[in-house]
Amino acid sequence: MSRFVFRLPDLGEGTVSAEIVAWLVKPGDQVADGQPIAEMSTEKAVVELPSPVTGKVISLNGVPGDAIAVGNELIVFESADGAAAGAAVKSAATPVQPESPKPAAAAGEVRASPATRRRAREAGIDLNEVNGSGPRGRIEPQDLESALKTPAAATSAPPAAARPPSVPGAATEEIKVLGVRRVIAQRMSAAKRNIPHFSYVEEVDVTELEALRLHLNAQAGPGDAKLTLLPFLVAALVPVLQRFPQCNAHYDETRDTIIRFRAVHAGIATQTKDGLKVPVVRHAESLALQPLAAEIRRVTQAARDNSASREILTGSTITVTSLGKLGGIASTPIINAPEVAIIGVNRVAERVVVHHGAMAVRRIMNLSSSFDHRFVDGFDAAAMIQALKERLEHPATIFIR
Repeated sequence: MSRFVFRLPDLGEGTVSAEIVAWLVKPGDQVADGQPIAEMSTEKAVVELPSPVTGKVISLNGVPGDAIAVGNELIVFESADGAAAGAAVKSAATPVQPESPKPAAAAGEVRASPATRRRAREAGIDLNEVNGSGPRGRIEPQDLESALKTPAAATSAPPAAARPPSVPGAATEEIKVLGVRRVIAQRMSAAKRNIPHFSYVEEVDVTELEALRLHLNAQAGPGDAKLTLLPFLVAALVPVLQRFPQCNAHYDETRDTIIRFRAVHAGIATQTKDGLKVPVVRHAESLALQPLAAEIRRVTQAARDNSASREILTGSTITVTSLGKLGGIASTPIINAPEVAIIGVNRVAERVVVHHGAMAVRRIMNLSSSFDHRFVDGFDAAAMIQALKERLEHPATIFIR
């Protein structure tokens, strides 16, 4: 037997460090090659690290919340000499995916995403007792939900007598800020602190757009998903940004340079269990309406179920954020740095307005947008939103490039 030190590998695209979200093993545990040993958080994704060897865990370096630099010691194993020799190559591998492509699961190994593991821990469920319906016995979110509904799941929590008595008004709960939530907090603080936000709110009459959306949904085939307003908005943004390229840009602070993009890589702000993520629809300018809607659904679902790759979660040139039915009247969205603009979509509501000289009930939606005032002048920001408003109020023009 020999001592093998597993050092944190590069998790992709030049990652210099990663934060420990949770240990999936403890000292003394016997682990199999490929078995998940830790959840690590990069900028906006949580990934599982597989064990590079079969052996016994000797020690862990760090606790949840600690940042470990790439190349630094993460975990020490005691393993057979042959296994250690092969592991040195594996530990240097760059790509780390949530699931190791091994032909079969090792005995006692539980396959599940980080989100599913976290949900199980919070609910007091032992994943070894859950039957997985996914590939190679992987436990899918629906498998855990089924387990939570069974009577046995309810009995897995500590009995009431074992819990401390509840004292109204006196109890507190401490929640350590870890992983994606910590990254979100840091990025939001930096964006608000460093970027002088200019906000602009305008109401948009989407009556005709809603009529078109409902018509297209009624004509959709059996395999087509229902259209929401988001694909129309992104499609309308594409020609508008051709007129206002200063809004489809990044500010590179290190070089003091504005980078304008011809392509539109639309970030779609998405609420997940881990907090706000921004998956990216790449080259929106090349997509027709239905493919654009399908791509929005694909990347947002990947963000929600924690299957999104780093590529999906980085590289947006402008962000669209929507609170859906909770959208309210107006909002003040925070810019997703290094971008210079963000478009906020508020709730659609029926209002009585003057339309063609007469009182009418129309469907009205506000756009609440923010711009980096260092690089986007107030006039240009207002003109850009007015151009977007015109396209949305005359939806046929959305498809004229």
